[in-house]
Amino acid sequence: MTVRAVSPNPSHHKADPTRGGPSVPTREVIMPQPKKHASVRARANKASTAATLVRAGEQVPSVPVMPSGPDWHSETVAWWAAVWASPMSPEWDESDVHNVVICALLYNDIWRAETAKERKDAAGEFRLQRRDLGLTPYDRRRLEWTIETVDAAKAQGDARRQRQASAQPSPGEDPRLALVN
Repeated sequence: MTVRAVSPNPSHHKADPTRGGPSVPTREVIMPQPKKHASVRARANKASTAATLVRAGEQVPSVPVMPSGPDWHSETVAWWAAVWASPMSPEWDESDVHNVVICALLYNDIWRAETAKERKDAAGEFRLQRRDLGLTPYDRRRLEWTIETVDAAKAQGDARRQRQASAQPSPGEDPRLALVN
């Protein structure tokens, strides 16, 4: 509780001509404001990019054809196939395909570099470009993307089926009859 002394007249010891006597300091008690409800007070920090990514499993999504141009190194071709089969690729839209092509060109430069400096420069630029695509665990964490594990997916499916089964009354039971009887 906060207490603050308040006087209607700034000079406390002089006579107050409107009241006919000396002014008396008054005390005003300021109470703390009630706290906001938790639902209003809580911050909603959920990012707009948050997503749970599902592994393709047996079914591999279609891989776009690599653009023509440079002589693609075999490691770059393998990277291209792996990146499009990854759980992150469904999160990309058509405008992200250009970023994947840029990453492929830089990855190709890493393998085709003739000097260590060229390789280092290409690797540095590749590292910067791939983070926008969520290709590393750190970048997936930053984008708040989590990859659903097989066990978690099965557990969620089992729990959903169990909830749906328990929510349905048996054919012989009609809960509305309890209101009539």
